[in-house]
Amino acid sequence: MTKYGLRTRVSVLTIAPTLIVGLLLSAFFTSTRYQDLEQQLTVTGSAIIEPLAIASEVGLKNDSRENVRRLIGFAHRQHSQFVRSIAVFDRRNELFVTSNYHRNLAMLSVDSGQPIPTQLQVSQQQDTLILRAPILEIGRFTPGLNVERPLGYIAMELDLSSVRLKQYQEMITALVMVALGGILSCFFAYRLIADVTHPIGNMVTLVDRIRRGHLDVRIEGELLGELDTLKNGINAMAISLSEYHLEMQQSIDQATSDLRETLEQLEIQNVELDIAKKNAQEAARVKSEFLANMSHELRTPLNGVIGFTRQMLKTELSSSQRDYLLTIEKSANNLLTIINDILDFSKLEAGKLLLENIPFDVQEMLDEVMRLLAPMAHEKGLELTLRTDARIPAGAVGDPLRIQQVLINLIGNAAKFTERGNIDVSVDLKQLHDETVELQLMVKDTGIGISERQQAQLFQAFRQADASISRRYGGTGLGLVITQKLVQQMGGDIGFTSRLHQGSSFWFTLQLTQTDLPVSQPLDIEPLVGRDILIVEPNARTREILRKRLSQVGLNVDTASGTHVLTDRQYHFALLCFDAGSMPALSEMQDAVSLCEQQAQSVVVCLPTTELEASEHLLKAGVRACVAKPIPQRKLLETLLGSPEPAPLPLPQPNTTQKAPYTVMTVDDNPANLKLIAALLAERVEKVVTADDGVKACHWHTNTPLISF
Repeated sequence: MTKYGLRTRVSVLTIAPTLIVGLLLSAFFTSTRYQDLEQQLTVTGSAIIEPLAIASEVGLKNDSRENVRRLIGFAHRQHSQFVRSIAVFDRRNELFVTSNYHRNLAMLSVDSGQPIPTQLQVSQQQDTLILRAPILEIGRFTPGLNVERPLGYIAMELDLSSVRLKQYQEMITALVMVALGGILSCFFAYRLIADVTHPIGNMVTLVDRIRRGHLDVRIEGELLGELDTLKNGINAMAISLSEYHLEMQQSIDQATSDLRETLEQLEIQNVELDIAKKNAQEAARVKSEFLANMSHELRTPLNGVIGFTRQMLKTELSSSQRDYLLTIEKSANNLLTIINDILDFSKLEAGKLLLENIPFDVQEMLDEVMRLLAPMAHEKGLELTLRTDARIPAGAVGDPLRIQQVLINLIGNAAKFTERGNIDVSVDLKQLHDETVELQLMVKDTGIGISERQQAQLFQAFRQADASISRRYGGTGLGLVITQKLVQQMGGDIGFTSRLHQGSSFWFTLQLTQTDLPVSQPLDIEPLVGRDILIVEPNARTREILRKRLSQVGLNVDTASGTHVLTDRQYHFALLCFDAGSMPALSEMQDAVSLCEQQAQSVVVCLPTTELEASEHLLKAGVRACVAKPIPQRKLLETLLGSPEPAPLPLPQPNTTQKAPYTVMTVDDNPANLKLIAALLAERVEKVVTADDGVKACHWHTNTPLISF
């Protein structure tokens, strides 16, 4: 009823209960009265027929029809208003006598085959009530015991018409009472509507006028009870709203005046801000130009410092001099890294760092990063591992240099803050669609970790987790900021988890586009399928990565943590690896090689980058090849196939007696760079000609073949 108005609700809730209660009560009392009238007729008939049955016993016994007829005729006449007929039947169910002629005696008699009734029977047929009472013969067979024996029965037909008439009168009376109650309820509902709903309707209309702004209207007249209180409340509310409206209008006028003054001040400030913005943009442009110029100006002399330092390291030096020069080279490299970070940060802040979209081989890109950072990890005795999801497509389109920069930052930080253990790099396929591939790259270390308080400062410019870190490990605090901005610019996300003294895990996601363009020369690995290989690797994670990688190409792989657990089984290949954290002596390495050669047809040795000098001795000992850790997948397969790349031997010292018979000209406007290039070329060619500008270079003429730089 929520959609109906107050008038309808009052009417229904007032009239409906009265009608329902009246109808229920009328139905109850009418039904009760209906049954009482029928019961009363039955009782009256019983009071007539039972004495007649007793009185008819003598006449029926003596076969005195006249006496019985006079008896039942008298009773019929006395109660003729509702008695239609009285008949007496003998024990054979034959008519003995009747009070008047009856067309249908079968209705009064007992049905054929049924016994004579021994007690009063009552039955109703349409508008007729039939009563049958037995006529009993009383005889004495035993003293104190009476036995009743029916001689016949008497039947009486009663007319229900008078009872029906009274019943109908009762029903009509009840309906009239219900109608009167409904009329009275309607009257009271009308008065309630007139006294309640009409004033409420007027109040609703008035409140609506107040809502539309007519605050001067009031409710007049006297109302009943709480309605009068409601009227006073509405009038008081209208008065309050009127006063509030006046105050608000005054406040609006004052605020408008203040706003005009504020707008004038804002216009002045906007002009000043516009001027300040132009000045800031000009300052930013000048800063960018300054950083770009300073980057070039700083890196140019740094190249000279680093280059000449390396040249000095090639000469005969004392131990202290070599130590000083190594310190100079390390400091210069750190300074060059800081300059590069500041330049990248400036470009990212200005939004001028553009990303490339070129096809590249994902695995080769990752292997190159590992090859660059392996020396840093191996110098500290750390094991550097790479695990790549086999489902990752070989070719992708993106900016491989920036991806490498992010990885170098994360792996470099891990190597910087880890003293022992592993640095594990994993690349997983997160999602693969028709044209795009989403990768998740994670760098996990076993380093010093980061406390919860320090974690909030990681991705802030020029901030590090602890102030002592910059003094102990160096750095500007820009590495992670640049990494975060690069990842976000490539459409990815970056995060980390860390626990103090237990290590850290940094991860980031990348969105790359798949490509069908050939990004590398395919490698035929069919000859390796089904071959047996033994992997001897002390580091458990590296051993498992190598096992999965070689199993995927079809090799039958067995693993061992060392040569001391080898069995007598024979293999086609043996991959002997040494851990950077626990390198044995050369003699022990040669003994391990000998043990592997007894069980394998071909032995490949995997060495940390800091121990590559031992590869020359191992190659002479008969190993097939020596490769640097972490082993690139393609290079490992090429080595097993029999076409290995040249062994990563240490770079030989320049031999001044074997120089190319060329005359080379080099031109540079920076004297330090010109001198460095000339010194480097002098180690390789017979004659070097220098010039500090293009004019001098063009005027130079010689008959000797000339190569210009």
